[in-house]
Amino acid sequence: MSSQSEVALDRRTQSGGAGFIGYLTVGYPDLETSIRAGRALIDAGVDIIELGLPYSDPGMDGPVIQYTGQLALEAGTRTRHVMRAVQELAGSVPILVMTYFNPVHRYGVEGFARDLASAGGAGLITPDLIPDEAAAWIAAATQHDLDRVFLVAPSSTDERLRLTADACRGFVYAASTMGVTGERLRVDDTAEVLVARTRAVGAERVCVGLGVSNAAHAREVGSYADGVIVGSALLRALGDGVASMRHLAVELADAAHASRLPGRP
Repeated sequence: MSSQSEVALDRRTQSGGAGFIGYLTVGYPDLETSIRAGRALIDAGVDIIELGLPYSDPGMDGPVIQYTGQLALEAGTRTRHVMRAVQELAGSVPILVMTYFNPVHRYGVEGFARDLASAGGAGLITPDLIPDEAAAWIAAATQHDLDRVFLVAPSSTDERLRLTADACRGFVYAASTMGVTGERLRVDDTAEVLVARTRAVGAERVCVGLGVSNAAHAREVGSYADGVIVGSALLRALGDGVASMRHLAVELADAAHASRLPGRP
């Protein structure tokens, strides 16, 4: 049976486009506003929401996500608040939590999976966890019917791509360029190649993140990927208020959703 995320992505690709996946840091600029921002994303047409669990040592995050995460931590945001945000937003679109694995390990892998599922969450994205070391999480996620999203990068070997694709449920997260996350002037040319390589080893759905920041990027990435992931640009807009973020989200959603339609510029 297809998962929530798989259904959401397939619906978009079958209608001539790609899914739009929006990332928010829970607790930025405060917990209630981050939840309101999630509702605004849903209203704007997002297909999947990623809720970031703030982390004290975000080695893979770019400056915007690091900044928002630090503010959220200083305001007291913890795992229980992320679970609350999931519960508040679940029901309209799949809600995935994105987190480094240490907070999950400290919480208890089985307990985290149980509580995430109970809150209505669809699964987990774990950027620093590789399938070889994920046996406990894969078992817990399987037991609680949760997506398991792992990352691939341009440096990944074909064997690593195959291992990751086999371990994922929901989609494979393709990092479009090497290095940390963040907005870029253009999406790295290696993204399309990485998507093709990942599909060639068996991945059914591949979504691209890292660097997508405007409608042109979303349209380009959506022409070859199953989903377009945007984080830093949305958070930057959120700094100007929920309405500003929603305006950008509408543009991104429209571009992703129509990215494969005939005659689309």
